[in-house]
Amino acid sequence: MTFDALGFHPDLLRGIQDRGFEQTTPVQSAVLPIVRSGRDLIACAETGTGKTAAFVLPLLERLHRAGAATGPADLAAGASRTRVLVLTPTRELAAQIEDDVQGFAYHAGIASMAVFGGAPMEPQTRALTAGVPFVVATPGRLLDHMRASTGSFDGLEALVLDEADRMLDMGFWPDVRRIVSGLPSERQTLLFSATMPDEIVGFAKAIMRDPAFVQVGERNAAARTITHAVETVPAGEKTDWLLRFLRRETGSVLVFVRTKRGAERLASQLSARKIRVTSLHADREQRDRTQAIEGFRAGRYQVLVGTDLAARGLDVDGITHVVNYDVPHSPETYVHRAGRTGRALATGTAVTLVSPGEERALAAVTRTVSFGERSSSPA
Repeated sequence: MTFDALGFHPDLLRGIQDRGFEQTTPVQSAVLPIVRSGRDLIACAETGTGKTAAFVLPLLERLHRAGAATGPADLAAGASRTRVLVLTPTRELAAQIEDDVQGFAYHAGIASMAVFGGAPMEPQTRALTAGVPFVVATPGRLLDHMRASTGSFDGLEALVLDEADRMLDMGFWPDVRRIVSGLPSERQTLLFSATMPDEIVGFAKAIMRDPAFVQVGERNAAARTITHAVETVPAGEKTDWLLRFLRRETGSVLVFVRTKRGAERLASQLSARKIRVTSLHADREQRDRTQAIEGFRAGRYQVLVGTDLAARGLDVDGITHVVNYDVPHSPETYVHRAGRTGRALATGTAVTLVSPGEERALAAVTRTVSFGERSSSPA
């Protein structure tokens, strides 16, 4: 279905067109009418399927309709209460969602704010106090503001829990529970996740009223547009394998390692061999993390070496390959790593390098993912 046929206000439709959206994806076709109806929703969808637009657009539509009496200028000035709250696990994802909100709402004059750690508190405090209509936040920083009684969510109408399974994995679930307990019970609640552990399903049902359930693709599965491959490589030869691979491939490559120290070490080794590379992990300052992502997105770096911090919310077009330098610790982690390629129905390849000591970890992943022919030959 085309977005032109969905009846969005011309102001929002211009933002949709500015961002190059023409046809709805399957998850958008399934989710948009449910969110528009005001019903609660649990949605399980493969990564890279367009779920951000699926909830952002109908919520912006609601804000725009409500602002018709006072005018977009009043909304832009923050003369409204906070009515939409999106919780997401990482700073990068919060910034990217808020960027989408700003793009879609550019012609509608609806103000938004990203609230996350590593950024100054004061601008966030001013926006929350003014009642910015659309807030995208990480749980820890938002809870800091709520404890300081910054702003008010008494008028909240919609809560979105995005990447809910990653918030669980990263230990944010207690913070999420505290935040939800401080919000109005009369609201629309939307939960999105690429995988759906039982704990999340139970919590969702406890805080929702008669939720609809949408599943696009197989539950806990990587996108079908991704080709999966395994290479058997001794641990001491992985860097040499990767160098040969990168000199052959011309696309953007995302490389995953287990540790922050490992990410820095591998990035330094690749840089010394004239590979355009940057790194992304939790020990880097927020400014440096933003610059790394933007440089990778702009093509200044061919390679981004990251920890699992990058497995969620890194939305970069054109990543042709994901390389698991270290085998992920769980099938769910594999799905989220691999999901950085093959996005928006594009094709991509995920390659996992397996040394003899990682066979058990690989066996856990293979219960979820069907790999192609396994190879032990050089890249």
